[in-house]
Amino acid sequence: MSKLEIALLYGADAVYVGGKDFSLRAKAGNFTNEELKKATELVHSHGKKIYVTINIFARNADFEPIKEYLRFLQSINIDAVIVSDLGVLRLVRETTNLEIHVSTQANVLNKHTAQIYTDLGAKRIILARECSLDEIKEIAKHLEGKCEIEVFVHGAMCVSYSGRCLLSSYINGGSRDANRGACTQPCRFGYALVEEKRQGMYFPIEQDQHGSYILNSRDLCLANHLTDLADAGVTSFKIEGRTKSEYYVAGVVNTYRKLLNNEKIDYISELEKIAHRPYTTGFLFGDAEQYPTSPAPHASHEFVAICVEKNQVQHRNAFNIGDTLEILSPHANTFNKTFAVTRITNQDGEQLDRAKRVQEILTLDCPFELRPGDILRKKI
Repeated sequence: MSKLEIALLYGADAVYVGGKDFSLRAKAGNFTNEELKKATELVHSHGKKIYVTINIFARNADFEPIKEYLRFLQSINIDAVIVSDLGVLRLVRETTNLEIHVSTQANVLNKHTAQIYTDLGAKRIILARECSLDEIKEIAKHLEGKCEIEVFVHGAMCVSYSGRCLLSSYINGGSRDANRGACTQPCRFGYALVEEKRQGMYFPIEQDQHGSYILNSRDLCLANHLTDLADAGVTSFKIEGRTKSEYYVAGVVNTYRKLLNNEKIDYISELEKIAHRPYTTGFLFGDAEQYPTSPAPHASHEFVAICVEKNQVQHRNAFNIGDTLEILSPHANTFNKTFAVTRITNQDGEQLDRAKRVQEILTLDCPFELRPGDILRKKI
């Protein structure tokens, strides 16, 4: 819920979320039914939209519980469901009047498949990440506005075909199926060669001092191509980030919101401040620039606190008296302002030299008004 609130605060027009079942982020902090109801009310109170993922590849036993879940989603008035399975799509049509968005997991790469989904009642198609800009243009032109087009513009990518990966299931004896939301991300693991007749003798494929990560993709970033995508007929820009921090959500959403509003922003610098792997434009201009990279994300800045009340913050990472902190804020008058930490006070009124207890509530002397949702970060 906190990430949803941050996404709204920093400028998202809509959010996509998963319930406890049927979502491809089984290990994320997904929503209970009661939380979904509250989330929908909150989103709608801001005049924005909420989409719920039911994007697993369903088995026979899934359909009765999905049917019940769909009835609940309709009762709380969500704005759309995101589906990947044709059987689930049909079930949505037969049992509800919910709007249907086709998940990127459906791997729509061409205008003919897009037309079929449109004919089946889809109101939006989230294209496969493998689509090039020219293919997106052709698909949008063919649909003639009868179905909206959405594309991912930022976030982690699978090295396999848009999530159609069996590696997690294979490594975990079938118990962690990526196509049912339980991916362990084995593409981020380090690998080595073993000589066939010398069991236990490992030979690293050197990339850096930590080994080689031959399956590990770079992160997608299309911040410099939003106009190209809009001109191609894209209706909605989607940010991947359901297992990321509040800081990640705030920083990325804020950057793209400002770009879409034609505000002046050094988007390269801003996106470097947020944990990420080296960026790529993916398949947008043809062959993917996914070149394998180290699995560990890096950032130029660290998330140290989030404001919960006026000038009161909740601690996340250590900072000291004398440190210079920068404010990430949706408010123009404080965005990217910096100040030196001169006083840290805990809830017992004690003065601290160092903030080090995670989630401790602290009061800071700050020359700027800190408002709920503002984030403090420190250059690493």
